[in-house]
Amino acid sequence: MDPQHSAQDVLRCDLCETPVPPMYCDICFIKLCEPCVGIHISDQSKDHRIVPFEKRGSTTQCPKHSAKICELHCEQCNIPICALCVSSKAHNAHEVVDIFMILTKRKEAIKRDLQELEQFIYTKYQTAASNIPFQKADARIHSQKLTTILKKHGEALHREIDTIQHKIQSDIEDMVSQHLAFIDKQEKAIDHSITEIEQTILDLKKLQETSDFCLLSKYISRNEEFRRLPAQFQVTLPTFTPQDINSEQIYQQIGFLSRLTITAEEHCPMKSSVSSTDSSPLSRPLIDEPRVLIDVNTEYKVGNKLCSVACLNDNELWTSGQDKILRLYNFQGELLNSVQPKSGNWPCDIAVTKSRDLVYTDYFDKSINIIKNTQIQQLVRLRKWLPLRLCSTSSGDLLVSIISEDKKHLTKIVRYSGTIEKQNIQWDDQGRALFSSSINTKYLSENKNSDICVADFTSGEVVVVSAVGKLRFKYSGTPSATKKLFRPAGIATDSQSRILTTDFHNQCIHIIDHDGRFLRYIDNCGLQSPYGLCVDSGDNIFVAELKTGKIKKIQYYK
Repeated sequence: MDPQHSAQDVLRCDLCETPVPPMYCDICFIKLCEPCVGIHISDQSKDHRIVPFEKRGSTTQCPKHSAKICELHCEQCNIPICALCVSSKAHNAHEVVDIFMILTKRKEAIKRDLQELEQFIYTKYQTAASNIPFQKADARIHSQKLTTILKKHGEALHREIDTIQHKIQSDIEDMVSQHLAFIDKQEKAIDHSITEIEQTILDLKKLQETSDFCLLSKYISRNEEFRRLPAQFQVTLPTFTPQDINSEQIYQQIGFLSRLTITAEEHCPMKSSVSSTDSSPLSRPLIDEPRVLIDVNTEYKVGNKLCSVACLNDNELWTSGQDKILRLYNFQGELLNSVQPKSGNWPCDIAVTKSRDLVYTDYFDKSINIIKNTQIQQLVRLRKWLPLRLCSTSSGDLLVSIISEDKKHLTKIVRYSGTIEKQNIQWDDQGRALFSSSINTKYLSENKNSDICVADFTSGEVVVVSAVGKLRFKYSGTPSATKKLFRPAGIATDSQSRILTTDFHNQCIHIIDHDGRFLRYIDNCGLQSPYGLCVDSGDNIFVAELKTGKIKKIQYYK
């Protein structure tokens, strides 16, 4: 490149030609070096707004008062306003906030939407699209199998069955055509959605780079629209059943070809792997009277309360309490193993990883630890934060609830992949705290639909956020049906994406579906101070009773 031409391309101060000016007047639209800022604003014939060069374009002039700058945002009207607008009748008693706070929130929302689109929604559509060729191949293979069966049986019937054989063959081909037509329709819908998602991702990336508030204020998220896949179809493939040959009733004897049935399942939900209603084919109905299958007595007593329980497998349970020892029991109550943390502190919570290793949090040591082959290894050591509860996810990550060690006791959920911090979840879209500021219990669990479920004892809520940290719902119990305030402690999820949480004050367990709808209580099993909770592979509940030191195994599914 010509050096002279390159030098001409360098941005320069519009007043003194100094290269690479760091400041910008958003009113006069000129670039300024730092010495020229004072010179420029000395012109008092009009207003000026000096911003860093990279934030140019972030100033919005008031559409009603052209000489004024919009520094505020009216929440009710959802528009930028200036100081004169505030005093006008149009915005009387309206709530106004700093415009840059709104700008920051909008950019954060765009960032979250972009992350969800790129990391979750887009990949779901790609997976659905990649399955289309296999569906077509399976349809053709099934057709070929039917044809082969039919042909072999037809050859045994010789000439007198040729006409009937061709008729049935034609029916097969017609149904295959119908099947492929439905698959083609599904493929077109998915391809169309993928195109729109790709364009949306490009648009969001452009919005992420702009500071134009007018453009950002017009942004409307489409993620809710994209979270649902186009209509899926439940296909019942035809079968061919050959009959014994009977020359007098040849048509009836040749066999029966069942019809191809394709049932549309409108808007297959992306976020849940099962239906929340008991009418779903995948759903397991709840029994009318849950029952205690096993009572396991442990060594935890009143002074050393039993806090947490985690299934190692369908026959053994890890436990932790306030006596500074981790214990492994079988269902007969036999102690199989015990481990004492190196620090000598009592472990705050425990979880079993995908590789069947035990992990635990040490609140006083600010550490997260793993036990491998009886050896304790420190995974994470926190600074200025204290670990509370944790769970292991389907991907092998750890989710940990932590609080700040200052008096504010701010709470957030952190995702760790090994020793690497991957995600922080603390605020909702409005900048409000998702979780209460308290050192009280905040057990958590990952649902089968990748939601993160947190039992917030202090606020009396189960808080459920998506995998990217977006608030889905809060469940605050059903006060009309219980005597005392809802105080969720332990929490777990089952194979049906149902959420179970112990209600410490009301001596029961709440069961809700993956969208926060109450399903039923388990209040007939003689629970006393129910606290820690886990679910085994057969969807049996294990409840740790805080004060009695007992673990109850409860069946609640048919």
